[in-house]
Amino acid sequence: MREEGKSERAIFIIDKDGIVQYVDIHDIDEQPDNEELFQEIRRIQPDHKPIKVPEEKKSDDELTLKGVVLFCNKWCPGCRRARLWFENNHIEYTEFDVTRNAAAAKQVKEWADGNLTTPTFYIHGEVVVDWKEDEVARLLR
Repeated sequence: MREEGKSERAIFIIDKDGIVQYVDIHDIDEQPDNEELFQEIRRIQPDHKPIKVPEEKKSDDELTLKGVVLFCNKWCPGCRRARLWFENNHIEYTEFDVTRNAAAAKQVKEWADGNLTTPTFYIHGEVVVDWKEDEVARLLR
């Protein structure tokens, strides 16, 4: 645990017999390299058939900070809740993936004291870091 009470990101690979074969700990803001994990799986289970993962393109799209903007990534549970909440409430928004857009990641870190915290919202000039439904709803009234 960090001093501020947040945990780091830990990855465990457990074999078919339930034995932990691999442990990797990252800063919570770092997403591990999938290829490194696939190599470990192949080492642990040589007969494993790899899953083909499409390569993602990075984007440096210019940031548009107007209206409602969601800064997120694909795997964040809070981002999924925010998208669903926006959809259920018929809120139009622009979305930037901080793992694919360096300018978006930099902007979020500026707002979140150096952390890459998702979801982060820009709502009509106000910033909300993390999924705080009441605060987001208040800004959208």
